[in-house]
Amino acid sequence: CSAIDACGSNNGGCSSKAECRRTTPGNRACVCSAGHTGDGIVCLEINPCLVNNGGCDRNAECTQTGPNQAVCNCLKGYSGDGKTCTYISLCSQNNGGCSEFAICNDTELTDRTCTCKPNYIGDGFKCRGNIFQELLRNSNTSRFYFHLEALSIRDISGPGPFTLFVPHTDVLNSDPRVKDWTAKGVMAQVLRYHMVACASLLYKDLTAVTNITSLQGDLIHISYSQNSLVLNNKAEIVLSDTVGTNGVIHVINQILVP
Repeated sequence: CSAIDACGSNNGGCSSKAECRRTTPGNRACVCSAGHTGDGIVCLEINPCLVNNGGCDRNAECTQTGPNQAVCNCLKGYSGDGKTCTYISLCSQNNGGCSEFAICNDTELTDRTCTCKPNYIGDGFKCRGNIFQELLRNSNTSRFYFHLEALSIRDISGPGPFTLFVPHTDVLNSDPRVKDWTAKGVMAQVLRYHMVACASLLYKDLTAVTNITSLQGDLIHISYSQNSLVLNNKAEIVLSDTVGTNGVIHVINQILVP
């Protein structure tokens, strides 16, 4: 007589995912393969993601790749190896794309808000201070700023409001009269003739005005023709409506002379 091999046919009736092991003659035991669970007759794949997120970070996605095998991938807005995921702050790099004069606040995983700092105005992506500060930040008006600084003229750094007509930097650099006015000590009067106090007049406001009084004391005549605003029948406004916290700047193509 010979012993009957209970595993000899059809894997002994065990699951295809199980190992049939002979025990005593005519008997066998079914043992589920690694990565599977069950009674040996029925064996199911173990999904590690179902328990404790598969050992992944709570801010990671667990994806089953095989029997009792999985990979961990950090969710959008987080970085790491999946086992440990760290929040990526949008504001941590380049101030989140906000202005250097703005405060960046993370709001959601893929979003943030930009808010101009106190004493600045704007949408958070562009923030402007007072018009005295803004003169320096713009190459078209920076030369006017340096003339004000040289003569310690700080009128327009106050609360305002002010309207400023600034000769373009190229005009101030090339007009030979500037040196003469400086030598004669009248440059401060010329500069103040380009400033108007107690009003922040935008381009559209100026179209309805004919005369305004400068800080120097003399009137500035305004005319509107051929879709252009002209001051004293000579200087044309070429750039307009740079708004600061205490007024507005307009760039003109000639120097106004009182």
